[in-house]
Amino acid sequence: MTGFIDAALGFPAVVFSFALLVVVAYWAVALLGGFAGDAHHHSGDGHDAGHDADHDAGDDGPHGFAGLLAAAGLGGVPATVSLSLLIALTWFASLVATVLLDGLHRTGAPTLVTAPLAALALLVAVLVGWLATRLLVRPLRRIWPDVRPPSRHDFVGLTCVVRTGRVDAGFGQAEVTSPDGSSAVIQVRQTDDVPLTAGSTALIFDYDSDGEFFRVMPYGQQPAL
Repeated sequence: MTGFIDAALGFPAVVFSFALLVVVAYWAVALLGGFAGDAHHHSGDGHDAGHDADHDAGDDGPHGFAGLLAAAGLGGVPATVSLSLLIALTWFASLVATVLLDGLHRTGAPTLVTAPLAALALLVAVLVGWLATRLLVRPLRRIWPDVRPPSRHDFVGLTCVVRTGRVDAGFGQAEVTSPDGSSAVIQVRQTDDVPLTAGSTALIFDYDSDGEFFRVMPYGQQPAL
């Protein structure tokens, strides 16, 4: 056991040991949280979905860290899954490299030789972890065939409720509710002659990617002025 701990705290394994502990803690909390949710017979999906919609309404496609994973060939599954696999497999590869380097060090090899090899081992461990994760992610994509990052275009075709005193060609905000019950406050614009005021219902018919706002038009009965 002592030898294992020494190896885990040796270079290059130590670079990924803390990250692996975070991954294990994350999945432990997620597992315990799932059991707790089943025991109490309730779910926070409504609250979480609303929070996610507010947070992700600004995401249009796989940007940020999810986009980086997709660019690395690790997309198609939840980012937490691909990242957890990447960390675990890279850590295992680095642990093997640490054991081999320790054996080399025990033979009396000079630091001038072991230091460059340790740096090279770190790079090789990352490469091996990435390749192994790519191989494992491929069959896992069948489990999550419909994984797709939230997009602003998902709101096109829905109705929204105006939350500002007016909506014109340069100003306006509205609240939109998704089919799953989550809601988000969005930027809206309109050029219609019919005024849209607070409480009015509008139809979202287009999204302007450059201006990052939705084009809306009056929908249904408008409140009297």
